[in-house]
Amino acid sequence: MRYIGCMEIQPIKRLSFRDEVYGALKKSIITLELQPGERLSDKELAERFGISRTPVREALKRLEDEGLIQSLPGSSTRVAPLQWEEAKHAFTVVAALHALAARLACPVLQETDIQQLEQHNKELHLAIEAGDVIGAMEADERFHQVFLDAAGNPEIVAALRMSLPKIQRLEVSQFTSQNGLASVAQHDGIIAACKKREHEAVVRLVEENWLSLGGLLI
Repeated sequence: MRYIGCMEIQPIKRLSFRDEVYGALKKSIITLELQPGERLSDKELAERFGISRTPVREALKRLEDEGLIQSLPGSSTRVAPLQWEEAKHAFTVVAALHALAARLACPVLQETDIQQLEQHNKELHLAIEAGDVIGAMEADERFHQVFLDAAGNPEIVAALRMSLPKIQRLEVSQFTSQNGLASVAQHDGIIAACKKREHEAVVRLVEENWLSLGGLLI
């Protein structure tokens, strides 16, 4: 024990494996590369990733806790089906959380933050015109991340992490350029309100942005 102070402690690789598998599977589920109802085998996934089954099982358990996969009788696991009613409730929660982030962020927004909002909205517009569904979703996420970063409240981020993937799967499955362009226009209104320092208008417009998207998709 007297030598432990000289030891170089290395990160536990199994934990990083779990996180990498979790991230890869989550992205595949959200983008519908893994289809709703598709069966998942921890043995096959472990072979594909070239790791043991333990971190795969840990990643699957985490995804199950988030409602993205389901365990069935007989030790079978599948990608959770799209739940329209669940997504409807999730939109209400996500809209309220993003509105709260906007309320906290508005008093501290800098000019560089507004420039980022403009840039990400341009990226969203370009992705929509190119028919790039995933690119559009990621650009939209970057747009709203500006408010989340400025708000500096990790509890909002943690809560969104549980609800947002259910919405994102629906976005991918129901994407149309018309819905996307409507969001671009709404973002323009949010940016204009930010420039005028109309904080209450920003909060209202951010919430409306999410609720109107929910109304279009569901």
